[in-house]
Amino acid sequence: MRCRSAVLLLSAALAASLLSVPAEATPPSDAHASATSRPVSVGPQYDTTHVYVTPGSLQTFVTSWESTFGGTNTAAVLTDVTPTPSRTLSELVLSPVGTLSVFDFRTPIPHPFGVERNGWLTTDLDTAVKSALSAGADVEVAPFDDPIGRDAVIEFPGGIHTQLYWHTTPPHYAALATVPENRLYVSPYAASAFLRSYLRFTRGHITSDQRRADGAAIGLPGTTYRRTAIDSGFGKTVVTVTDGHLPYPFGREQTGYAVSDLAATLAKARAAGATVLWGPITAQGRHSALVRFPGGYIAEIHDTAPH
Repeated sequence: MRCRSAVLLLSAALAASLLSVPAEATPPSDAHASATSRPVSVGPQYDTTHVYVTPGSLQTFVTSWESTFGGTNTAAVLTDVTPTPSRTLSELVLSPVGTLSVFDFRTPIPHPFGVERNGWLTTDLDTAVKSALSAGADVEVAPFDDPIGRDAVIEFPGGIHTQLYWHTTPPHYAALATVPENRLYVSPYAASAFLRSYLRFTRGHITSDQRRADGAAIGLPGTTYRRTAIDSGFGKTVVTVTDGHLPYPFGREQTGYAVSDLAATLAKARAAGATVLWGPITAQGRHSALVRFPGGYIAEIHDTAPH
């Protein structure tokens, strides 16, 4: 629901900012890439994870997050960020490990908002929507206006939702210290269609495809699963292909965050009221853990050093 971040920036200013890849699921061809005349991505610091906290916990979440990772936030504002009437208390968090749009809804959340995992800034929303349709995605929420731009929600095969947005005046955020991973879970039945669509739209490329990745990384030690990593102008993506027999909380985490010292980061998180739900464990050549922050947001955190 990237429009929410747009509204946050406006309000703050007014107040004082993918088993292995199947053979048929290849990176986009030149013909596919011509769906648009130019890339529609801007940069990973402009692609926010959408965090819907339990009512009343916005400030507790933001304080816990910033105590763990650092960063700054806009002032909380009560606003309507959907194309139909609703009210949410909202903040934008700019942290060195990733940008978050945080929503504390005071009214029922209009369908389908709340299912989108993140919001991606685009160079042109109409071009982005056409590109999404050409890539086999659905436009679940048609473009709508917000106070400083326009937004839409698309759905990739496999039920993966993303919000696209565009600003009348381009925002300017500092580059990230580390680029977070958009962590997606799909079934083997949807994986081929998802990858074709996702790679075509993002103009991404597969950086690794592990047919027998260590299941310990998803709470299933002694098993294997398929893990595919993608890079694109929208940042990093890790696609987990499973039968859905996952222990809690795997599949609930939206984003993976890279830090230089996992143990120190987990200590900070605990001190700030977060709970380590799984790990730390070593798998895929790195240490990782899953953490629940106040307000219910679950994140994967991993270190940047190879092991």
